[in-house]
Amino acid sequence: MKVNIGIAGCGYWGKNLVRNFFEVENCWLSSIVDENTKTLDEINKRYPSLKTYTDYKELLNSEEVNTVVISTPANTHYQMVKDALLADKHVLVEKPFVRSIGQAKELAELAEKRNKILMVDHTFLFTGAVRKIKELMDANEIGNVLYYDSVRINLGLFQKDVNVIWDLAPHDISIMCYLLKEEPVSVSACGIAHLKEDIENIAYLVLYFKNSMIAHFHFNWLAPVKVRLTLIGGSEKMIVYDDTEPSEKIKVYDKKVRVFDPSVSPENEFKPLYDYRTGDMWAPKVDLSEALGYMCKEFVDSIAEERQPLSNGEFGLKVVRILEAAQKSIKNKGKEVKL
Repeated sequence: MKVNIGIAGCGYWGKNLVRNFFEVENCWLSSIVDENTKTLDEINKRYPSLKTYTDYKELLNSEEVNTVVISTPANTHYQMVKDALLADKHVLVEKPFVRSIGQAKELAELAEKRNKILMVDHTFLFTGAVRKIKELMDANEIGNVLYYDSVRINLGLFQKDVNVIWDLAPHDISIMCYLLKEEPVSVSACGIAHLKEDIENIAYLVLYFKNSMIAHFHFNWLAPVKVRLTLIGGSEKMIVYDDTEPSEKIKVYDKKVRVFDPSVSPENEFKPLYDYRTGDMWAPKVDLSEALGYMCKEFVDSIAEERQPLSNGEFGLKVVRILEAAQKSIKNKGKEVKL
């Protein structure tokens, strides 16, 4: 099947999508849509073969385009994805997927009903670092996961239609959902809006699981430095993932803590209660290729091979469920919300 693509929305991220889809084999990027004619002219100078439209409906009515990529503001996603599926197009949509669980369920079910591929652009799943962490965790390299702690902060970019949770959290929550076998059962969140009412620019999320594992996230648009740091604590080893590092993005620490129980082993009665093991640290080699290229290829391949992509509609629904619960909690001063 020839994958003929049209991209709707050619802003900052849309331009990156245009560039990457031109590099993917087995597909043809034929059209772009944007309300800004100046933007269309700029892209068309570099890619003169592209057809340009200012009306999204023209893209949907195109008989040659069978696949639509949506890179527009979050509040437009639901209707645009729905219209594309009803027009019998495969769809890739930028994060956040949609703004509610109901919308996510409806679109995932519609895609299945019409036998179309629906994928959410959770690009970080395709980074070499995250793929390497997944490999290590699947091989039980770190043992049982005890905690997941993530920080994503920087100065800006402030969004007009979504708060810091809906803007930044999809990255880290999607990574967590991909890496962990367990799913959270509830969430508690708190945050504050400093510059625009109801648009929180700082937020803290805590996710609880059935076992003793816990996850914590810190998001901030008002930080003086850029931090992209994740700590994953295991019963045997621990992982530090720093996305700002140019090369050694992952460090695995052979560290653990053991607790002695004198009632089980009487010889431990006079030993310290805790035993700290500090072993080596190693930095595994990771693929530093652009993740967006892998994501675009996964989308095209899933259509050609008639299979579900890694971050399909159901996966997007998992992320939206956590985001919506966090939004409810933050509006209720951190009240725990069941998932």
